Amino acid sequence: MKTNLLLSAAAVVAFASYTSSASAQDGNACDVVFAHGAAVSSLDPHFHALTPNGAIAEHFFSKMALQDEFLRVHPGLAESWEVGDDPHVWTFHLRDDVTWHDGEPFTADDIVYTFERVPNVPNSPSNYSIYTQHVAEIDVLDDHTIQFTTHDVFPLMPQYAALLTIVPRHAAEGRTTPEFNDGTAAIGTGPYRYVDYVPGDRIAMQRNPAYWGEASDAQNVEFRFIPNNATRVAALLAGDVDIIDTVPTTDVERLMNEPGIRVRSTAGVRNIYLFLDQGNDVTPFVFDNDGNPLDTNPLTDLRVRQALSMAINREAIVSRIMSGQASPSGQLLPEGIMGHIEGLGPVDYDPDAARALLAEAGYPDGFQLTLHGPNDRYINDAEVVQAVAQMWSRIGVATSVDTMPSNVYFSRAGNREFSAGLLGWGTGTGEPDSPMVGILATVDPDRGRGIANRSLYSNPEFDALLDEALASVDIEEREAIYRAATEVAISDVAIIPLHHQFNIWAMHDRLDYTPQVDERSLAMNIEILDADCQ
Repeated sequence: MKTNLLLSAAAVVAFASYTSSASAQDGNACDVVFAHGAAVSSLDPHFHALTPNGAIAEHFFSKMALQDEFLRVHPGLAESWEVGDDPHVWTFHLRDDVTWHDGEPFTADDIVYTFERVPNVPNSPSNYSIYTQHVAEIDVLDDHTIQFTTHDVFPLMPQYAALLTIVPRHAAEGRTTPEFNDGTAAIGTGPYRYVDYVPGDRIAMQRNPAYWGEASDAQNVEFRFIPNNATRVAALLAGDVDIIDTVPTTDVERLMNEPGIRVRSTAGVRNIYLFLDQGNDVTPFVFDNDGNPLDTNPLTDLRVRQALSMAINREAIVSRIMSGQASPSGQLLPEGIMGHIEGLGPVDYDPDAARALLAEAGYPDGFQLTLHGPNDRYINDAEVVQAVAQMWSRIGVATSVDTMPSNVYFSRAGNREFSAGLLGWGTGTGEPDSPMVGILATVDPDRGRGIANRSLYSNPEFDALLDEALASVDIEEREAIYRAATEVAISDVAIIPLHHQFNIWAMHDRLDYTPQVDERSLAMNIEILDADCQ
């Protein structure tokens, strides 16, 4: 993984001391107010597979395995694990000194209950069954030893164990998502305990004195949801908050030169991309040039999808909208991540060739299309949508824009209401399995496949390669298969990759922060430099 060297070098420079050593929250130097650019949709750790939700859940709930800032796996609730002579069987050895926040002991039965609960959370827009569907059978050997038998040979068992938060049977069984939100069921084994949650506004938490792992510096933490970029930066500069995430790209240089402010960044694994409805013969937001619905969905034609991709000037988006804080993308994952194909860049920007492809496909005069997207989830998301719409309009696809708050957008996109839209997806494992299973595999809820496949893309060749990759225990062989699958999907224009964004945090320089390649904002990554908080 390459780091944004410009920011990282500047980030280590010590600027003039921040005038106050107290936190923005209540004057305690060991307390922190963290401004979050994206609100969570729930504190139920299994309700919605969304990065902000998962990051907040990590404060309250632990996992069998944990990940560092580069997604490398290390022990969590499980001290160790091994695969048996039968490669379908994995054994995890659990810690015997862990208690839940209410004092009850953690046992293997809580893991059994978690696997039972994950696929059955009511009204989930996208659940975590992608991380449980590979398990055929679970055997509890004793209170602190658990054995998993997988349907197929599954080499990613430890990586998936690091992506699934464990909840207690005694406190969660029979509880609903609202009861996690009000704290009734928000009982975990994590480094922080629930204090308060006001949806769309803030989450307050307190350091867990009985945490089994290393104690965090920050004692009391308040995450404030401030989706407006200008407001979030202003809150930092005014001292109302101590640290912010998703720093607006237009403010990076200014913050780097602001006395008392530190900037940390890293290149991220999230691919910002466009989905195009390929599964419906008629799609709701495509019309002829008179505004009448089309009898045939043009997005099912490969030539049309190729034309739309060629019409996008990714370099312009990166330089003008992202202020250089992103890299143009032509595939799922960036350089340095397993499965990346060296030399597979984005298609060349060529509006003339795009117009010719549209004409060849039977649309010499183009058509009308609405492009949807969120306006508060990804860095400059609304501006990116607007730029793409203008580029498409220049080749004759008259494109309207409809952006909306992410909670509304994700719900509607989950119902597949749109013809085309902007989304982002990275990897939780450090391998391409997550985007391949989540957004490219043929939709198959029983197997946890295609849970976020908004394009309704389906290709048996791709699916077969994915199955083959996920059955290979040989890392080099698995990577080669991932690359073959990537080439199939990209040549099909299964999605239109745009760019990989950089992940940027800014803070008062009494703090330091370890940045995550997967964007997670974690209080556990905060170092408090001017106080002894242990």
